[in-house]
Amino acid sequence: MMLRHALLPICLLAALPALAQARGLDVRDLVKLDRVSSPTLSPDGRVVVFAQRSVDADLKASTALYARNLVTRDLAPPRRITPEGWNVSAPTFSPDGATLYFLSAKEGNQQLYTMAAEGGTPRQVTAFALDVGSYRLSPDGRRIAFSAETFADCADDFACTHKRLDERKQAKASGVVYEQLFVRHWDTWKDGRRSRLFVADLPAAADAAQVSTARGISHALDGDVPSKPFGDAGDYAWSPDGASVVASIRVAGREEPWSTNFDLYRLPVAGGAPVNLTQANTAWDAGPVFSADGDTLYYRAMKRPGFEADRYAIMAMDLATGQTREIAPDWDRSPSSLKPSADGRSLYAAAQSMGEYPLFRIDLASGEVTELVGDGSVSAYEVAGQSLVLTRNALDTGDVLYAASPDGEGLRAITPTAAERLPDVDFGAFEQFAFRGAGGAQVHGYVVKPWNYTEGESYPVAFLIHGGPQGSFGNGWSYRWNPQTYAGQGYAVVMIDFHGSTGYGQAFTDAISGDWGGKPLVDLQQGWEAAQERYDFLDGDRACALGASYGGYMVNWIAGNWNEPWKCLVNHDGVFDTRSMGYVTEELWFTEWENGGTPFDKPQAYEKWNPVNHVSEWRVPMLVVQGEKDYRVPVDQGLSTFTALQRKGIESQLLYFPDENHWVLKPHNSVLWHDTVNAWLKRHIGQ
Repeated sequence: MMLRHALLPICLLAALPALAQARGLDVRDLVKLDRVSSPTLSPDGRVVVFAQRSVDADLKASTALYARNLVTRDLAPPRRITPEGWNVSAPTFSPDGATLYFLSAKEGNQQLYTMAAEGGTPRQVTAFALDVGSYRLSPDGRRIAFSAETFADCADDFACTHKRLDERKQAKASGVVYEQLFVRHWDTWKDGRRSRLFVADLPAAADAAQVSTARGISHALDGDVPSKPFGDAGDYAWSPDGASVVASIRVAGREEPWSTNFDLYRLPVAGGAPVNLTQANTAWDAGPVFSADGDTLYYRAMKRPGFEADRYAIMAMDLATGQTREIAPDWDRSPSSLKPSADGRSLYAAAQSMGEYPLFRIDLASGEVTELVGDGSVSAYEVAGQSLVLTRNALDTGDVLYAASPDGEGLRAITPTAAERLPDVDFGAFEQFAFRGAGGAQVHGYVVKPWNYTEGESYPVAFLIHGGPQGSFGNGWSYRWNPQTYAGQGYAVVMIDFHGSTGYGQAFTDAISGDWGGKPLVDLQQGWEAAQERYDFLDGDRACALGASYGGYMVNWIAGNWNEPWKCLVNHDGVFDTRSMGYVTEELWFTEWENGGTPFDKPQAYEKWNPVNHVSEWRVPMLVVQGEKDYRVPVDQGLSTFTALQRKGIESQLLYFPDENHWVLKPHNSVLWHDTVNAWLKRHIGQ
């Protein structure tokens, strides 16, 4: 595979005769970059609307909607269609394509707005006492199904929930009594509310009063929809006849923190008991989508209860009989979403594969899988009429909106790449490589050259270790762990997709469970050796290892079991004590699956790969990063790591964020994170 490098189009170069002196990517470029998302097609496929996030001089973000006519082949850029000063999200076309709906908190809390599809003055449609969390427009465009967070005994009375929240704020005592887990989840302490589904009629006339009442359709189920913390409107779907909504909901009671049993429930809109459509499967059922005729429900289903990284099978359910069949059972990939084609003969699916995230088409009759768009990572897509639109990113592009025919042909960019947005920035060329890892298995990795690479020179190395652990550092763009920010500082970058990584088959993903410090460490060691043998510009004597989450765990494990090559380490929100982690993390199914049971039932499993047992071997300087609101790998793990380093007299720093969770998301915090990490690397390996 040839090394790639982002190059400016000739037409753009001609338009910019006085380019600034070339430089590498800096975190300030990263946080200021416009970000495109949420591509949405008009029903006839002629117009695409998308969201674009921008930041001001103080890095305050706002998101506007832009539109582009796909039929005219002129070079006119997309035009903004929402007014200045608005911050909007979740665009949806009406069935006739004349109207756009979207969410905005313009008047205080998040509500539904509408405006003409070509742009104009937005009109507020709903005036609920609570935020609209997500929504789906009904097939006839006359109603919405939407989510809102309410207390169970407040039923459909949104003012009741609002009043109770106000009373809690004014109470003189702050204590809260809990009787079961979850007490906190991801970055939020639980307060008794659930995200529930409601249905409301939309006003027929433009001058009609705003909608302020709705009827609940999921109250009978004690579960969140969308799921928390990362669920969205893809967790539920209207039936084509508008008579019901099907939603993925986990109803697990006290077992919720260690259950992955999400089921698909049919929720009658006119009232009636919910019907569990997937009761027979005690693992995760997700992402319902209907065929156009409403006879078939497509969805994704895992097979192993308690395992969040199991392969999603593509399922088709005959709604008349309840019979199910798996589509493409031999396709060893796990799709993240499904969308039916216009002719009803196939499904579109995005899935991780071999270090990338392509878009595929699956034939419903034969199960044949065809890759339509690869060469990077497809993050979102829509298909309508004769158009396919998608956002795709790579290690050197950022998210770019593309349009093509439904078969992926004629792919053309609608928005600029990161290189076009930053004409004075040079990006590091990159290449995927393969080697023999643990047990002789083929393992893949990526190497990224420094932005200022010169033939014959050698460069210090940032060795990045991904989290998950069922994850991947591949050909994709990130606003948190972006290899180009290290290449932009003059470092070479090496990333290894060790055993446990996704996109290489389910058996490869499964291999890490119960073996956190085993095969993955061998892969990292052999990958590091293979990279140095293959790429003579890597200076193995000047290298730092960095990782977050499981990658942070691995940094701690490396500190006691493979510390010879490294001049420094960076551990972001990493596990220090696997036994303690089993008691303090919130989603217990994760630690219990990975260790084969609870810490009290399987103590030996929790101790086998426990970094705390190897602190006596620690000697490499380490930077520790920790967020206070990280309830996945809580603050005690980071503080314990830093305490161990300090007591041993090892050079160390702690970067603590009181307002961040497992990720660092605030732009100013992101700048501080990168500056601190880069300064740590510079201190120990130069540049």
